[in-house]
Parts: sequence; C-alpha cells; structure tokens
Amino acid sequence: MTTHSLTLSVVMPAFDERYLVAESVRRVLALSDPRIARLDLIVVDDGSTDGTREILRRLASENPGRMRLVEHAENRGKGAAVATGLEFATGDVTLVQDADLEYDPRDIPRLVEPFLSGEADAVFGSRFLVGEYRRVLYFRHTLANKLLTTVANLLTDLNLSDVETCYKAVRTSLLRSIPIRSRDFRIEPELVFKLQKRGARIFEVPIRYAGRTYEEGKKVRARDGFLALGAMLRWWMIDDLYKPDEHGSNILVSMSDVPKFNRWMGDAIRPHCGDRVLEIGSGIGNMTRNLCPREAYTASDVNPLYLEYLRGAFQGRPYLDVRHCDLANPADFERLEGRYDTVVCLNVLEHVPDEAGALANVRRALAPGGKFVVLVPQGPGLYGSLDEVLGHVRRYTRASLTQSLEAAGFEVETMFDFNRATTPAWWWNGRVLKRRHFGRVQLKGLNSTVWLIRMLDPILPWHGTSVVAVARRR
Repeated sequence: MTTHSLTLSVVMPAFDERYLVAESVRRVLALSDPRIARLDLIVVDDGSTDGTREILRRLASENPGRMRLVEHAENRGKGAAVATGLEFATGDVTLVQDADLEYDPRDIPRLVEPFLSGEADAVFGSRFLVGEYRRVLYFRHTLANKLLTTVANLLTDLNLSDVETCYKAVRTSLLRSIPIRSRDFRIEPELVFKLQKRGARIFEVPIRYAGRTYEEGKKVRARDGFLALGAMLRWWMIDDLYKPDEHGSNILVSMSDVPKFNRWMGDAIRPHCGDRVLEIGSGIGNMTRNLCPREAYTASDVNPLYLEYLRGAFQGRPYLDVRHCDLANPADFERLEGRYDTVVCLNVLEHVPDEAGALANVRRALAPGGKFVVLVPQGPGLYGSLDEVLGHVRRYTRASLTQSLEAAGFEVETMFDFNRATTPAWWWNGRVLKRRHFGRVQLKGLNSTVWLIRMLDPILPWHGTSVVAVARRR
C-alpha cells in the first residue's frame, strides 16, 4: 500500500565508542525528512567500559521522548544488542544503525523510499552499488565480502551485492516475528537467510561508506568471515523462522516444507472448486498457489504475519485479494454475503469452539447452491499432544461431520478419506511419544514419499488422518 510517510525506529548497538557515539546520536536525531513522520532512537549500550555509557546517559537525559537508552550489564554482542533494542521498537520500519559512523545517517531516507511505495519488506544499504562516495580501504576485506555474498546468493538464490552490510531496514512487525539467535556479527547472514525463507521482498539501495581502519577501532576480524560462512550453512539447513505466538505460526509454517504433499491436497480439492473462491485459513498460501488462478479468489487468515506475507507474495494478481477473516466472527462475513460459489476451509473448523456459528458464517458467504469444501482431522482416538499444540478442539468422524453440516443447512454431496498412510505416525507421535512439534526429518521424509503415499492411499484398510467433505448450500 502506497503511503506518503511512515514512522521509523532506529536501533543503535554501541560498545566502547566514546569518541564517536555522541556524533552518531546527533546525526540520527538531526535527520529531518517529510517522509519520516516520527523517528525514535533506541541505543543499546552493550556493556561498554570506556566511558560510552556515561555519555549515552547524558544524551538520553537531554533528549527525552526521542532517545531511549537500554543497558546490558556485560558485553553480549551485536546480535544480542539488536534483539534487545527491537523489543522497544514502535515504528512501522526498524533500521539498524551502528555507532561508529561508517554508515552515514543521511542515507536513511534512501532506505525508507522503497517502503513508501508498499513494494518492500526489507531494504539493505549496499556499499558496492554506485553511491556518492566510499572510502578506499582493505582489498582483502572487499574480496572476503564478495566471496561471502556469492556463497549467500548461491544458497538463497538471491542476487544481493552486499550480504554483510550493517545497514538493514525491515518492517517492524516482520522483524519482531523472526527469532534472532546470533549474538555477534553473524546476525547479518542470519537475517538475510530468514528474510528470504519468509518470502520477504528485499531491495537494495546504494549508500555512502566511510570504513574505519583497525587503528581507528574497527572490530570485525578475519575469524568473523569464517563464522559468517558457518552461519550461512546453518540457516540454509535449518528453518527457524517464527517466534512462538498465539497463532502457532512457528508450527503451522513447517507445512511449507512439504510442497509435494500440498500439491496432492490441492489435486484432491481442485475439482470441487468453482470460479469465485473464498479460502479460509490461507496461512502463507500453500494451498492458494495450488488453487489459483480463478475468476475471483479471496485468501484470508487471522494471523497478521500471514496476511502481510500473502499481500506481498501475491501482489500483482488482479483476481486475488487478501483480507482478515475469522471463521468464528460474523462481522467478518457481513460484506461477503452470497459472493462466492465455493468456500474452501482446510484444517480450520476443528479450531473453532462454536462450530455451529462458524458453519453459519460459511453458509452466509455462499451463493445459493454454492459448495463448501472442508477438510478436518479424523478419528477422536488419535487426539493427542500434536492436536493440543495445534489448538484442535476436536477430531471428527464421518458421521459427526455429516451431522454438523446437515444441521447448518448443507447437503453432503461426497465425502472421502485423505492421507491414510500417516495415520499410524500421527498416533505414534501424538499419543505414544507425546511430541509437540513436527520433526524436520519427518517432514522431509513425508514430502519425498508422497508419490508412494498417493498410490497406497486408496487401498490401506484404515481411516485417513483427515476426512474431506463437499457439501452444497441448501
């Protein structure tokens, strides 16, 4: 969404910078741009012992309301300082500004620009794109940066020019939802890899750069390059993309690791979908991708992080809109009455305590004769720890699902089991082992064997983990 201005939080980690920190703070607070409606500065003193802390305390007292000082009792590293500062960020966008003046605060408006058009989720300031100027320093550092950037690009399939830049601006809601594990300079590749995996729209802009010599206090050493390589390999292999929240984002997003399974589910659902579709509980679009394009398609969810992702991922598709829609809230359906010939609801109904109210909302959104395609977990005897952590209120039988649909004014046209092969694994993990998450190896194994599971599904003698019903509005 295009906007004329935004609010900005600047997080400044500082450690033993007594000669530069006051000027750094002054330059940030002196920044004036009509596109930045409000700027707040959060400085995190990371256990300084050279007098930096005393200077920052004085500056904080002189700038009440514009500067917040947070103190670490001991040095914990840049990543830890950024994570601490982020807790106090309230702006639309958060930018990391080092306290050593290698990066010029006058470039901040450049980093803000792509956010104003609604195109960017993250903007990096690149030292290697064409800028007004940059200080000529260590060739070996430049070579190392280009090597690290090349490795990062190979692993992420991005085309960055400067993966190790310390000038990174990210939408605050997105950045705060990412767990930051690195406590040192490894935060730079960690953020790049996690933003890429989250599907963030990343932009680069040229910036000025006045690097320091080691005599002037530069803190990055050769070992940090090797640590960065290790971090890239780690975050390439490991998906640690969401902090735990009330929506279970960190668990539900793991299903994006099984695209072949999602395609199988899409193949089972697609023949029952019409031209005007409302998908309830779209998540990050795993099923949306499999059911589009359509004449009109509404992808909906209650999780603001997912909605933000969907708007970015499906930007430019004129037939698709994204909206907040709570299956349990009649107010969310007031403007949807009779608009759709199909409502798709996969793994959502079992979360809603007021089942009758939820089904009434679905019926309201459908045109007369419209179809409701619903997938729910099957088998009350399978209910276990995985259901609890996912927030399942119930598991269904064919009879109980039919009864609920008919009582709500639907006529069941067809009903079939889905995914029989994983029923024993669900029972073993949830009822016996009491696990509360999906193992990455298990998910990879599931995805790689979907071809076999699809062949076995019609002939296995037990019920599926899920049951699908296609019901018509009477």
